[in-house]
Amino acid sequence: MRVRSAALGIAALAVLAGAAFWVLTLPQPLDAAVLPDKPGDAAKGERWFWAGGCASCHAAPGAKDDDLLKLSGGVAIASPFGTFHAPNISPDKTNGIGDWSTLDFVNAMKRGLAPDGSHLYPAFPYTSYQRMTVPDLVDLKAYLDTLPADATANKPHELPFPFSIRRALGLWKLLYLDGETFAPDPAKSEAVNHGAYLVEGPGHCNECHTPRTALGGLDMNQALGGAPNPDGKGRVPDITPGPGGIGDWTEDDIASALETGFTPDFDSIGGTMADVQRNMAKLPAEDREAIAAYLKQVPPVAAAEAK
Repeated sequence: MRVRSAALGIAALAVLAGAAFWVLTLPQPLDAAVLPDKPGDAAKGERWFWAGGCASCHAAPGAKDDDLLKLSGGVAIASPFGTFHAPNISPDKTNGIGDWSTLDFVNAMKRGLAPDGSHLYPAFPYTSYQRMTVPDLVDLKAYLDTLPADATANKPHELPFPFSIRRALGLWKLLYLDGETFAPDPAKSEAVNHGAYLVEGPGHCNECHTPRTALGGLDMNQALGGAPNPDGKGRVPDITPGPGGIGDWTEDDIASALETGFTPDFDSIGGTMADVQRNMAKLPAEDREAIAAYLKQVPPVAAAEAK
């Protein structure tokens, strides 16, 4: 009798745990009320396309020039949790996002959700894109819709158990996704606030330059202070004004590096940052200047913390 009672108790706990897991991991999509009452502006959306580095992951590896606008996917993103493959986000209706509504796109960017409500893996940096305003995202979607459709099939992610359990991302989001849009700091200048928006939102600089916790979330206590390279090769540098970062760079140095690809000591920007720089070079000069203004006033990260 005692064994049977214990078994029933365990079964009841398992049911309760399963129910709690199901409720806590439910998708939380935005509804159509968040959308502006006018269509997106593709010309404005192009700015966010380059600021967000969409081509760096979603164009075919090695793509150049006009091929950067063919967002067929395929870039492999190594991580401690497995290898992710950037998907096709061209307007193709079968393998791309041609069948996605504007609301579908906004929910992907701000809530990390696919149109069917399933959770997207945060290798897609929606933890940063969530900071973007809905009108800017609507403009970005309008621009993406103008690009060439490509029928390249998507590659499945290569993830071991338990990371292959997509539903569990609902728990991860409780820790690392707050759904908040960037709010300007009234104590800061317009340029600094604009730079903050670009860095923290579309530019998603924290995704590489900020270290992560054991669960893969951003450790914002060391924001922009440098981090291990996800592919295991070297380290992504500190870009705060601390002694291990860019403290001896001027705002002009930063803006110039983003435009030309050359550092103040005449070295050239390399690695994956070279792609970022080429994207940033396509932005208006005031965007690069705003990024520089913001980076020069963020809290420096002590060298000991950045190791």
